[in-house]
Amino acid sequence: MTGRATVYDVARVAGVSIKTVSRVVNGSEQVSEQTRQRVLTAVAELAYVRNSVAHSLRTGSGDTIGVVIDSIADTFFAKLVSVVEERMLAEGIGVLIASTGRSAGREHDQVVRLAGQNVRALLIAPIGDDHSYFTDATAGLPVVLVDRGWEIPGYDTVLVHDRLGAQTATAHLIAGGHRRIAFIGDDGDLPTIAERRLGYLDALTAGGLPIDDALLRTGCGEPEPAAIATAELLAMPDAPTAVFSSNPRASLGVVRALHQGGRTDIALVSFGDFALADSLEPAVTIVDQDPTLIAEAAVDLLLARMRGEQSEANNIVLPVNVVPRGSGELLPCNR
Repeated sequence: MTGRATVYDVARVAGVSIKTVSRVVNGSEQVSEQTRQRVLTAVAELAYVRNSVAHSLRTGSGDTIGVVIDSIADTFFAKLVSVVEERMLAEGIGVLIASTGRSAGREHDQVVRLAGQNVRALLIAPIGDDHSYFTDATAGLPVVLVDRGWEIPGYDTVLVHDRLGAQTATAHLIAGGHRRIAFIGDDGDLPTIAERRLGYLDALTAGGLPIDDALLRTGCGEPEPAAIATAELLAMPDAPTAVFSSNPRASLGVVRALHQGGRTDIALVSFGDFALADSLEPAVTIVDQDPTLIAEAAVDLLLARMRGEQSEANNIVLPVNVVPRGSGELLPCNR
């Protein structure tokens, strides 16, 4: 035959109705296995590809999901998106990626835009504390939240133990003999960072150490301000001997300042991994916030919702652990 195969061609070769072909290619279970195999064989022989535009017009939803994250430049979200895309493509579903830049207004615009493009579902790393627009904008789309929750109950969420992970990291430094441990990270308006700051404070309290506000540097979630904050800390008369960095992009700035200042004797633990962290000297000890595990759990929940499976909202909180590589095991320096 010449030209693109149609659903009618598949139905003729398989000896079934076009409705049966539609059920098979859309993953319906209302078809016998023998019939399914006949249809799939015809699909393969004819190189049939479903017309997604027509499907969207018929069903009101397309063959894509929307993924809304902080930034694709963030190594954590880049890996998360990569896993989501791989899983969804295996299901025959495309992925549209949108970034918020950590702006609540931009999140609103991105969600509305994706919903207007007839995505079948949304996976979101939410920002801000007012999502009153969401229900009307998304009209009942399946939604899974990742990395952080929001103020509206009833949505599936996949998180990690941010507070416990930060507490464990700081306790790791305390166990190594450190008594002056700095915290470097973003502002506490981001729930994940607020939880990590609390975990840091929990460890200090449990270790019987005083809380020194001079060692707490917030608003430093990006490399440049984190590098400046680190340099300022090292210039203090009673400088810290260790640093807990609350996110990977801040850690990039901390590492730069330590190496440029010739202070790689300062212990460091980073909440989250980053490129070449294990290749530095010393290699950077991390709290392993594995984006692969988060993405896998989120996709499982999203696919279940897309299949119409009904259940109470799931709140999955994944464990994290400290991965010693060298920087977090340095003993207090004597300078």
